[in-house]
Amino acid sequence: MKRISTKFLIIMLALVVGFVAACSNDSTNEGSNTDNESTLTIGGDLNIGVVSDPVSLDPHGANETVANTINATIYDRLVYMDQNSEIQPGLAESLEQIEDTVWEAKIREGVTFHDGTELNAEAVKLSLDRVRDPEVAAPVAFLFGMVTDVRVVDEFTVHIETEFPFAPLPAHLAHTAGSIISPQLIEQSYEDLANGENPFAAANEQPSGTGYFKFESQQPGNSVTLSKNEDYWHEEQAKVDTVTFKVIPESLTRIAELETGEIDINFTVSPSDVSRVESNPDTIVEQVNSTRMVYLGFNTEVEPLNDVNVRRALHMAVDKNALVEGILDGVGIPADTPIAPGVYGYSEGVDTIEYDIEQAKELLAEAGYPDGFDVTLLTDDERERQDLAVALQSQLAEIGVNVNIDTYEFGTYIERAGLGQMEIFLGSWGTVTIDADYGLYAVFHSKNIGPPGNRSRIVNEDLDELLDAARQEIDPETRIDLYAQVQNKLAEESPYAYLYFPDNISAVRSDVEGFWQYPSGYFFLRDVTLNR
Repeated sequence: MKRISTKFLIIMLALVVGFVAACSNDSTNEGSNTDNESTLTIGGDLNIGVVSDPVSLDPHGANETVANTINATIYDRLVYMDQNSEIQPGLAESLEQIEDTVWEAKIREGVTFHDGTELNAEAVKLSLDRVRDPEVAAPVAFLFGMVTDVRVVDEFTVHIETEFPFAPLPAHLAHTAGSIISPQLIEQSYEDLANGENPFAAANEQPSGTGYFKFESQQPGNSVTLSKNEDYWHEEQAKVDTVTFKVIPESLTRIAELETGEIDINFTVSPSDVSRVESNPDTIVEQVNSTRMVYLGFNTEVEPLNDVNVRRALHMAVDKNALVEGILDGVGIPADTPIAPGVYGYSEGVDTIEYDIEQAKELLAEAGYPDGFDVTLLTDDERERQDLAVALQSQLAEIGVNVNIDTYEFGTYIERAGLGQMEIFLGSWGTVTIDADYGLYAVFHSKNIGPPGNRSRIVNEDLDELLDAARQEIDPETRIDLYAQVQNKLAEESPYAYLYFPDNISAVRSDVEGFWQYPSGYFFLRDVTLNR
């Protein structure tokens, strides 16, 4: 089994310092495979099996892994994270913190969008203003809630001003939410918005960024096809001619198509299928430690889940070690906190909720449910989630909680979860910026209730104050302490039962080279070659 150990950042300030203020193209060789390149075939058609349609081909309109993977190839950001999770220059030749609350980005010259529009400072401002526009209501707006102004200084210089010093801003800009979109597409989206239509719909017809792949076609429920951007600004261009993301919901079908060569990459392999992939000489497992926390969420607005004792009881009734062994075949670790080890802000000494069936029963009795109650669990139709739902159904039955499983295809599931149309639900959240602000503020601050991330719909003034203070703090040690307090407060409130941090597992054909994936789960595809 091929395993990549991801190097997580320990201190985000070190990440920023490591980002040289003026870098040349030579230093931006993101994940390239130059040593093997001369022996590999350039060109060909790459096929990837994915579990669902992307929620949107507008990077401001989605925050799920399939959409992020596709959008990361169509659109560029000012900066990006490389394979070592270090910030590198993208559309910005440099990004420098010139004051405590002001960052200066020098924009590359000579870059064009897929529709022929030229990149300049005004185009950058349009994108960063749009993602923050409350009228647009982007589900990823929370990433830039600290930004107060984006100011054009000259044709290729932008100043990004923040409400308070915010060290992780480069990592937020590296997220697909920081993608720079063609001004023509933005104009069309605002026209749609003015007409009462979905502002993200235009990108599903003709997305336009500056990325190494450009849009060719989409067949909803079937596929998205992209082609190589022959005019890509970077010295390292895409190595294949086309990439097609084929929607294959069934995990075993994706495995079968990988084995027959119908697809070259299988996006998300169930741990129970790893041995099958490894036993085939034509397929290889690609595995990376993740920052993705899988959880059992509680809608804190509905009875009886608005009672903290009920939530804590359900959390105590979950045997996480059994889930890791039974669902993941040991490929992952139990989650006692909402952020993974290695993420800035993780603390080992925080309060946790331990597995304790008897204590769980006592808490239910105190809450007025000595015999348990009936509850409906919302989940999607992915096989691991289905297995997890059944396992939790069995575990919670031990304290008298009768779980009915309500299953939807992914798009409907994510919509219902965002709207609060559930009682308890399965979900996951990856701290893609490798900073606790993303893993905690987005998920538990009351400003982010609904699609942005707070799907438990928890409202707690003390928690909000701690989260606000942590993101504004400059001193790293004080910030760490504030995040420990946040995690202790969450242990008290238990809006989620944290389950586990699964490794990200994908599979590729043995003739696929140059492939890697981020800890958040989505792929980097520019350097992929087909050695045929």
